[in-house]
Amino acid sequence: MRPDTRDLSEQIAADVRALIMAGLLAPGAELPSVPKAAAQRGVSTTAIQNAWKILKAEGYLVSRTGKGVYVRERDTFVVDAAAYYDPAARSVKYRMLDVREVEPPADVAVALGEDRAVLRHRMTVRLPDDVPVELSWSYYPLSLVAGTPLTQRGKIPGGAPKVLAELGHPERAFTDRLSTRPPTKEESEGLNMPNGVPVLRQFRTVFSDHDRPIEVSIIVKPGHLYELTYHQAVGVTDGSS
Repeated sequence: MRPDTRDLSEQIAADVRALIMAGLLAPGAELPSVPKAAAQRGVSTTAIQNAWKILKAEGYLVSRTGKGVYVRERDTFVVDAAAYYDPAARSVKYRMLDVREVEPPADVAVALGEDRAVLRHRMTVRLPDDVPVELSWSYYPLSLVAGTPLTQRGKIPGGAPKVLAELGHPERAFTDRLSTRPPTKEESEGLNMPNGVPVLRQFRTVFSDHDRPIEVSIIVKPGHLYELTYHQAVGVTDGSS
């Protein structure tokens, strides 16, 4: 077993973060004072102060002047991995960052089966405080969407699914590849990422009839804000033994 070589304050922050995520430290709960927490753990007050600083930057803890340090009031955002944000939802809004014809990255080109695509790059922000919660890069086969509203920056009523359906290619299924990694500079700045926090990366391929790929999206979320939930029926087999 490899020993934990992280800084002591990072280890403490990890322990407290896990307690918050597990509900063992409830939203709004007050933490012990720094001297008391240091005594409980047998560490220096500096280690506790630095741990609290990490968790405040991630939004897990908040300070109340003259009172103390408290667990954030809200829980972690739990979102269904099988759905995008609803464009009609009043809790979020989209900002279109770029729309253009591109040569997609190699993994996207392989998934699309084409080497030219239309890219729609956007940011999702949570209302009313305009907190960035997602960056996405959606690629559509140029041979399919050339000349359609997907090549324009304007808002599309019904979104990409409606355009694709009108082209005779309705969305039928998708596959996700999910991973975590450190954010790129663009992701870190765009999502206001605290230092040391990874992003959740979804690589999604959307299929129409006859398993034709009609969209590939790379969706990046801040790892400290989200949990993704998946649903799978049990007792269903493919008929093989």
